[in-house]
Parts: sequence; structure tokens; C-alpha cells
Amino acid sequence: MPEVFHRASVQTEQIVPFEAGDGFACNLIHVQGSDPPVKGPVLVIHGAGVRANLFRAPVERTVVDHLLDAGYDVWLENWRSSIDLKPNTWTLDKAAAYDHPRAVKKIVEETGWDKIKAVIHCQGSTSFMMSAVAGLVPQVTTIVSNAVSLHTVVPEFSRLKITRLLPLLHGQVEYLNPQWGLHAPTVISKMVAGMIALAHHECNNPVCKGVSFTYGAGFPALWSHENLNDATHEWIKQEFGQCPITFFEQMASCIEAGHLVAVDGLAELPSDFVAREPATTARFSFIAGVNNRCFLAESQQRTFDFFDSWRKGYHSLHMIPDYGHLDIFIGKNAAKDVFPLISAELDKA
Repeated sequence: MPEVFHRASVQTEQIVPFEAGDGFACNLIHVQGSDPPVKGPVLVIHGAGVRANLFRAPVERTVVDHLLDAGYDVWLENWRSSIDLKPNTWTLDKAAAYDHPRAVKKIVEETGWDKIKAVIHCQGSTSFMMSAVAGLVPQVTTIVSNAVSLHTVVPEFSRLKITRLLPLLHGQVEYLNPQWGLHAPTVISKMVAGMIALAHHECNNPVCKGVSFTYGAGFPALWSHENLNDATHEWIKQEFGQCPITFFEQMASCIEAGHLVAVDGLAELPSDFVAREPATTARFSFIAGVNNRCFLAESQQRTFDFFDSWRKGYHSLHMIPDYGHLDIFIGKNAAKDVFPLISAELDKA
């Protein structure tokens, strides 16, 4: 018998376009439940090479369901890394300076709330943290960050890949794409797909294996197979796409520095994001899966320590056992193990 999934409440959604600060076309997916929200807007931001739909896996209860039932008005942001938008050679700088501040402004305009909250993941987290630390999103009062924020600590094999293999691809391809496991259109993409097939034998899903090769060091790297139901493991095939070399080159610089660094020289952003006190009064809750093989849990520990040094006892840190990078959101038991923690942190004054 096939698995049957249901949503916690009747939902409607509306696509709300917005223009980033440099004119790039982005959008927000505004999701509402059957009951009017009573706690105000929460912005939810995906990572690299995916899309806003990432938070709506085929599980019995998604984080969107949970937030709606908790009384929040949910806004999912498709920023310039989204595979639903026009492919582009983005950097974290562009997202931080141009995308997220405009998304926040759009939500404030649409809802009439002058203060909102945010749940941010992976490179949605790093780029939004850049916005926050630079003082570009003062309307955001509470931020729950998963996996990585200001500090970029990765497994040693990931460091070797990004410092040794990445330069070999410079000038050869504009993007890496886990979809190459299904269809590799060029000689280079076929070579990469072949290398992944030789190295990864943990499952029969070529996109799952491509994700692990592209973003981490593990078999798999972004989740534990035992944390996913079969439908979600299959669904992954459609949720990961192109990610530009420009991002990986910036991340290589960040990994070498041990923290986020700007690369585009934009006036809105500092070059070093841990060299001064953050220009935000928001309260942060940092979440890390202990088994994360994309960014080690130490990444969030370091960022929490940095924020705690400026405002003792104001922020929080949660290390989640038996979880990794993305199963925090798409795991079959995340509704029980993780989501109540997220909403509890959002609910704090």
C-alpha cells in the first residue's frame, strides 16, 4: 500500500514576486492555514541549489504545517540560489545585500507587521546572517539558524575537495549539479558523474549521491538514510539542481578563513563578519545536527560563542543528536524531534 501523507491544516498559497536590490527577480511563497495567524510573519529561507519547496517534503507533518498550527504567517523565500529562478552566478554577498533585505521589506509591506521572525538554513543562513550582522534587516527580531551561520567548519575531506578539485574545474564549468547523476549533458559533467558513481555506493539514488559529493563528506553527507522515509528519498531527485562555481569559490575562501568573508566588495557589507560587534539586536537560536557532514556542528558552536561574547545569555544553542544537515527539516520524525524546538525559540520574547 502506498504511503499517504496529509497536511496538518487546510492551506492556501500565493506567489508574491519581489525585485532584489540589483533588479534580480525573486519571489516569496505566502502560505496560510485555515485559521488566521496570531503570531505574525515568519520568513523561512532555503539553502544553495534548492528552492523554497525544500521545506515541504512528503512527510506526515512538515515544518510549514507546524509553523502554521503554531499561529505563524509563513513566508518561504525563493532567493537567487533557487532552482525555480533564472540560473545565475550568485554569491552570498549578492543575496545578503540585495535579496534578503528586500524580502523582509516586502513581507512588512504586505502584512503591516513592522517586526518579523526568521528560520534560516545552510547558505540561506549564511547569507541572511551577513544581512543581519551588517544591520540590513532590522525588522527581524528572532532568528533560528540551522547548520551553519558565521563560522564555516567542514570535514577535512570537504576542505580537500574545495581547495584541490575546485581549481581544476575553474573555467571548465559554470555550475555543479547533482542532477548530472540522471543526465550529464557535457563531457565534464559525465566525468563528474562517473567519479561520483565510483565513489558512492550507499544507495541507488544518483541525485542523493550527487548531493553528498557536491556538498559534503559522507555516505550520505546531508542526512542519514534511516531518518528519511522512502518517499522523501525519492523526492530528493527533483529538489536539487545547479549551483554556481562562484559560490564554491567564495566558500573556499570562507573555509580557509574559518568564517564568512565578503568577495564582491559591496559597500553594504563588511569584508570580515566577525571582526566587530554585530549590528543587530535580534535574538539568535543556533541549531546543529551532531551528525552533520556538510558543516560540522562546531560551526554553530563557534558562532554561538561569538554572539554570546557580545551579549551574554541572550542567545541559545541546541545540538540535536542523531540528526545531520537537512534531515533536521525533512526527517520522518523531525516533527517530533525538532520542530517543537524551533517554534519554542520563535515564541520566546
